Amino acid sequence: MKPNPRRTRRPLRSTGSGPLIAVLATVLALLAGLLPGAPAAAAPAVSYTNPLVNQRADPHIFRHTDGYYYFTATVPQYDRIVLRRATTLQGLASAAETTIWRRHTSGEMGAHIWAPEIHFVNGRWYVYFAAGRTDDIWRIRMYVLENASANPLTGSWTERGRISTPWDTFSLDASTFVANGVRYLVWAQSEPGISTNSNLYLARMGSNPWQITGTVTRLTVPTYDWETRGYRVAEGPSVIQRNGRIFLTYSASATDANYCLGMLTAPANANLLNASSWTKSPTPVFASSAATGQYGPGHNSFTVSEDGQSDILVYHDRNYRDINGDPLNDPNRRTRIQKLYWNADGTPNLGIPVPDGATPVRLRPHDLADTYLRPYDYRVRVDADVTPLADSQFRIVTGLSGSGTVSLESTNFPGYYLRHRNYEVHVERDDGSAQFRADASFLRRAGLASGAAISLEAQNFPGRYLRHRAGLLYVEPVTSAAEQASATLHLE
Repeated sequence: MKPNPRRTRRPLRSTGSGPLIAVLATVLALLAGLLPGAPAAAAPAVSYTNPLVNQRADPHIFRHTDGYYYFTATVPQYDRIVLRRATTLQGLASAAETTIWRRHTSGEMGAHIWAPEIHFVNGRWYVYFAAGRTDDIWRIRMYVLENASANPLTGSWTERGRISTPWDTFSLDASTFVANGVRYLVWAQSEPGISTNSNLYLARMGSNPWQITGTVTRLTVPTYDWETRGYRVAEGPSVIQRNGRIFLTYSASATDANYCLGMLTAPANANLLNASSWTKSPTPVFASSAATGQYGPGHNSFTVSEDGQSDILVYHDRNYRDINGDPLNDPNRRTRIQKLYWNADGTPNLGIPVPDGATPVRLRPHDLADTYLRPYDYRVRVDADVTPLADSQFRIVTGLSGSGTVSLESTNFPGYYLRHRNYEVHVERDDGSAQFRADASFLRRAGLASGAAISLEAQNFPGRYLRHRAGLLYVEPVTSAAEQASATLHLE
């Protein structure tokens, strides 16, 4: 596949002013790095391997104050609730899994055990989940379990029963969050009189975290094309708060390759029970990517990296598009994680579901604040405000020429690598030649201008480093302090 220039550069007017605009952006970014009060550097890179856990859908990861990450998810048999914990996110992949509860053999909570979430509220553990009946498996309602043990993998779980809402209808995907000292419950439900499969609702929690109280607000109804493919669905709500705003992501459409994430946004100080406080994004914020081979990403949650500096997006998807039969009978939704980035305007940028394997990074020049390496008509340059985000993401993989080297693979064009040619740096498809392998392989060194960063020395041209000059990337010798800074890259 040849990279589409429309996807490898920012939109440009046809007047020919694009290159000038790009140069001005670089100059302004340089000035921003020199002036007092420049934006703080983004959080450092994270390193995970996807998929995290196979055959686990609707994943929820909760980081507790005891230093553990707690993970629960839907199992393909829809018959039990499982839980595992680890001190690292990657450690969840191999952590022992405990079944903490099984479906009833008759009546309520006897079928379709879906989408468990684990939360710690008022000193106790709670698991919110959905379940049907043995005699009516589609009579899905929301239920709650409680555990008073310090470690929720031990002790007993008490059934606190069904969460009552104004309508005794299909309801699922309960989640809870606190804003301005108030605890809320948010969930999906089918409301009588509205011809959708599910909408999103919000209410205050009562004195017990399995009860709601007061006004119930309908936040959104699926109306856009991308919310109504296969089914008219808004479900799986999850909240992240930052920069004075509350961002509520949700899943839309059928659970096949059409599944995607939408987002609602509200000011943190707004009346959240007023539906007009929320604004819906008109397009999906996270969707299938044929380029990376990831389909139907959705039902997400949020957590944080081990150092607490990066927000992490947790979600499920499949690594194939076509499904035989009902997608709910396909067991291969996998739990995946990747770094969540933040735009300059303070909104989250989920990017695209990254390829399987090592998670990608962005590379920021030491001397240019808020700019990143990215391809621009196959040529690699430094730019600010890169759109789409994946243009500035690369996987650092084992070098194509081996010998302790590394190569940088494009995220949204797998199989394309940074390579130098005539000392200029391009992004090109690996043609399998020895020359390409040599040109696309670098020796990873400690940053020439900062020990917290890296520098990349050309494997086949010792003493020449990847560096930017006049907004473009080259492999060149570096001697002065300024040249060393231009050859130093921070991983984000």
